Amino acid sequence: MAPTKKFIMLGMGTFGTALTRKLAANGCQVTGVDQRRERLDVVKHVVHEAVIGDSTDRQVLENLAIRDATAVFISLGENISTSLLATLHVKELGARNVIVKGVTLEHGKILEHVGADRVVFPEEEVARELADRMTWPNVLDYLPIDPDYSVAEVAMPGSLSGRTLADANLRSRIGVHVMGIKDVMRGKFEMFPDGKTMLLEDQVLLVVGREKELAALREMA
Repeated sequence: MAPTKKFIMLGMGTFGTALTRKLAANGCQVTGVDQRRERLDVVKHVVHEAVIGDSTDRQVLENLAIRDATAVFISLGENISTSLLATLHVKELGARNVIVKGVTLEHGKILEHVGADRVVFPEEEVARELADRMTWPNVLDYLPIDPDYSVAEVAMPGSLSGRTLADANLRSRIGVHVMGIKDVMRGKFEMFPDGKTMLLEDQVLLVVGREKELAALREMA
């Protein structure tokens, strides 16, 4: 059995609370930190430990098992300086993976300079995904896996139906990699299909690529 993943959440605002709930639901162990008791009361039934304290106070952070955490999440609202200071402290205390909620692009760049392993902009990411779903209804699911690449489930474009995967040549033509093909009617899924696989109308492609490459696939008729 795999060991339980342990996370530390600094800041229990809307984003921090939602992420904590989901991590706990996924079977992870979460330590939540916030200065406001009422915020911790909301999640006290799902967290492993609730710590009332200032996330920029080094003494508070030293009492957390930061080195043992799979990742430290920092979500401290609109105050740019607090997230910078918290990031600096947890990196100095040996955090392996620090993920910070950014405020602006400039803020994100500074966070990366002081040691953040990843900066996220939840509102921007949700807005982009929603816009894509509304613009390209043939995109059934969409998951960014890093700032450059995403995984998507795309309904089979009509122009590809009846051709083999090798003939479609999506990797050379537009740069996307086909990782799997789902046959909706038969309830089957083929992982890493070979070039002889026939592409059919009722299939769904599981692909990975950059945004511009996925856009090219979505726009195929």
